[in-house]
Amino acid sequence: MTIEIRDDAMHSIVDANACLEKVASGFLFTEGPIWHPIEKHLIFSDIPGNEMFRLDRDGKVSSFRKPSHMGNGNTYDAQGRLLTCQHATSSVTRTEADGTITTLATHYEGKELNSPNDIVVRKDGLIYFSDPTYGRMGFFGVERDVELGAQGVYCVTPDGRTVTRIADDFAQPNGLCFSLDHSALYVNDTERKHIRKFDISENGTASGGDVWVDVTEGEGEGHPDGMKIDSKGNVYCTGPGGVHVISPQGRTLGVIRMAEFTANFAWGGDDLTDLYFTSSTSLYRIKVNTPGLSLF
Repeated sequence: MTIEIRDDAMHSIVDANACLEKVASGFLFTEGPIWHPIEKHLIFSDIPGNEMFRLDRDGKVSSFRKPSHMGNGNTYDAQGRLLTCQHATSSVTRTEADGTITTLATHYEGKELNSPNDIVVRKDGLIYFSDPTYGRMGFFGVERDVELGAQGVYCVTPDGRTVTRIADDFAQPNGLCFSLDHSALYVNDTERKHIRKFDISENGTASGGDVWVDVTEGEGEGHPDGMKIDSKGNVYCTGPGGVHVISPQGRTLGVIRMAEFTANFAWGGDDLTDLYFTSSTSLYRIKVNTPGLSLF
């Protein structure tokens, strides 16, 4: 069974008999998939492989960046520039139009960030990222001591001049995504196995942060990690057994069950109804009915 139905509304998102297709394999641990809506390709990371890859429309996979400094989460800003969280350097970088790389964030209050993990951009250009300690552990990063005393979520201005911590009370913050109108920010906590919801003000500060949904129900491997929102406002989050689909009201509609442990996912294709999954050693794809959102 690929699709686990918990609510009839799940049928409008993906067909119950939809097939999961393996697109590519042979990686160490994949993460950070993002679709380029103009060039029509998928970029994704292999963290321990220290390399980023590109999947083109013809199905060919090629090396995009090596070394990647153990890049993890990726996104695009409104100008189509690639933003990447790097475990090995504890930094957030931006790839400019000419291919040069600008470092946007490395420290907070004089101390090195833990290891930026996942990243999103608000419609006004403000950049938000999570900062757990996974990139200071073996296999997923470079073992080294932690300088900061908290695992938090940060906001950095597009020029990289100001880094603000908007929350610091997580065990291990990980995936994050905005609501459709960008008035709220969802952030999951891998260790505590839940999603929190913050209200985001005009100036970018956060309030609230109560637990919105627990992501614990289900059989199989998985925990809150990659998280994104579709064009209807449904929140998708990895969890036990695969990717959990949650309505805007916080009701779990169902689970797209995966063949391998899955850390992240992204919509692609001409109409954004090809849902790609970065699943440990492999990249998978399934056809869905509800499209995702274009990153720019």
